Amino acid sequence: MTTGTPAAGPDDFFVCDFFAASPKHDLASLEHPLFSLATRPDRRILNYTHNDVAVTVTPSVKGRATIFDADILIFCISQLMAALNAGRAVSRQLTLTAHDLLIATGRETSGDAYRRLKEAFERLAGTRITTNIVNGEREITTGFGLIERWEIVRKTRAGRMVSVSVTLSEWIYEAVLARSVLTLSRAYFTLRRPLERRLYALARKHCGQQSGWRVSVEVLLKKSGSASPRRVFRAMLRDIIANENLPDYKLKEEPGDIISVTRRDVVVEDGGRLLLAPETLDEARRLAPGADIYALEAEWQAFAARTPPRNADKAFLGWVARKMN
Repeated sequence: MTTGTPAAGPDDFFVCDFFAASPKHDLASLEHPLFSLATRPDRRILNYTHNDVAVTVTPSVKGRATIFDADILIFCISQLMAALNAGRAVSRQLTLTAHDLLIATGRETSGDAYRRLKEAFERLAGTRITTNIVNGEREITTGFGLIERWEIVRKTRAGRMVSVSVTLSEWIYEAVLARSVLTLSRAYFTLRRPLERRLYALARKHCGQQSGWRVSVEVLLKKSGSASPRRVFRAMLRDIIANENLPDYKLKEEPGDIISVTRRDVVVEDGGRLLLAPETLDEARRLAPGADIYALEAEWQAFAARTPPRNADKAFLGWVARKMN
């Protein structure tokens, strides 16, 4: 376990109660096609090799975990990271309220939504991964599930789940402790097409703080995990490019069967307020432990309004670092 990380006891549960936690996902899930893009039960075994990384994803009879099932992991990771940033003890055993999970991930709260949530837990627990991906600080070469176990702790009289306990795999938990995660746009949960979600995840991982990323359609098809033929995949890409639905990123087709991904250059909101990425505020909390980060941001906004910087995130963090010294 990472030195200095607050941790609960082995039998303790971490209670998910951060209602405005920024969505976060582990880097390996963003980088590699661990989740199915299919809308029907996907029982195919995925064998993926790229550079020095090899991944085998084996589904259960329920099918492989989908990119929408991954919302559960995003919610759990987000809660744990919010707790770590607040200095609270954490555990890979979490207790969460099903309603809060549905709301946080942009889902309806109908009876059918609770049924689908139960099915998602089953697929996450049943999907097995074997890989040499380094997630955090260790290289994993054995098989593991995305979640180790789950159970409904409390139901309504009608049988609807209210409280759920989840035990994350050590692999996911160690990624959290190593802070091997990235913040996602909340608009991610509004994306209803599986490929749009996957493209956003790849853009988020590969662009980072860079201005852009160029990739061949062939490699993008491989990294996306799509089972579509290349010509169908290319047509889907062109449709997504035309619709421009991806938050934060813009896709463009270039000669040579290349797709370029660039960060959108929208820097200022209406009213002149400079936009800061959620992970920038997280980093600012690390630079200024115990400080009211929103008060600091307000002070900086007033300062920066005189001469707006080209890179608001970098300028804000530099200002915070200087102020704390």
